[in-house]
Amino acid sequence: MSAPVTVVLLLPEVLGTYGDAGNAEVLATRLRWRGIEGRVLTVGWTDAVPSGGDVYVLGGGEDAAQVLACDRLRDSIGLRRALDRGAPTLAVCAGLQILGTAFTIADGTRVPGVGVLDVETRPGGGPRRIGDVVADPLVDGLDVPLEGFENHGGITELGPDAAPLARVREVGRGPGGAGNGTGDRLEGAVSDRGRGTVVGTYLHGPVLARNPALADLLLTKAVGELPPLELPEGMPAATAARLRGTGDDLGVRTGARRRAGA
Repeated sequence: MSAPVTVVLLLPEVLGTYGDAGNAEVLATRLRWRGIEGRVLTVGWTDAVPSGGDVYVLGGGEDAAQVLACDRLRDSIGLRRALDRGAPTLAVCAGLQILGTAFTIADGTRVPGVGVLDVETRPGGGPRRIGDVVADPLVDGLDVPLEGFENHGGITELGPDAAPLARVREVGRGPGGAGNGTGDRLEGAVSDRGRGTVVGTYLHGPVLARNPALADLLLTKAVGELPPLELPEGMPAATAARLRGTGDDLGVRTGARRRAGA
């Protein structure tokens, strides 16, 4: 009997402000729906980060919690080994900034990051970037629009060794979200490492519950080709499309945005 696929959830006590811990449950559940044993291993504040996990998940948090989490993870040998061997990793909001080269918090303190993603974040000034987002993916393996909810004040600039995850769609007469806040409508960042991919995004929701195709991309990086989902007969078409990650239900989920001109 093969070992279960382990989804490692990192520090949800401080990186769980927006319910992003749900991303780990989504990954484990989508494995089980395919007959693959999956489990969530929660790494708390006093726990060592294991190096042998199959997928790693980080969520969002406010400035003080983000600095604490970054200080804790920056020197983690287990996390470094996992990333160096190419374990696929999802990092949301504060998690994205932590995995970058550095981020600057509101009081002007510049905090060195883990340095896995070639991005740096600084305060954006003005109002926070809050609202629904629909974005077209810019990475191989994703051809379904991504959607979620952004709530952040930072501006994240990509360096030459990072690529954007997606580009925010324009809605009506203006942009349908800020994305990274750099004015070019780019959202998130990705960086290939070994056989896996590090994915950073500002999308909450949790993002993997709202974007099953992104969840399956991370799982494919971890375990290889996935068998199809076995869904009950008679399930409504929109529900089945959502669970399969085809994007056919995007109009149902974002009808108001589409009517506005997306």
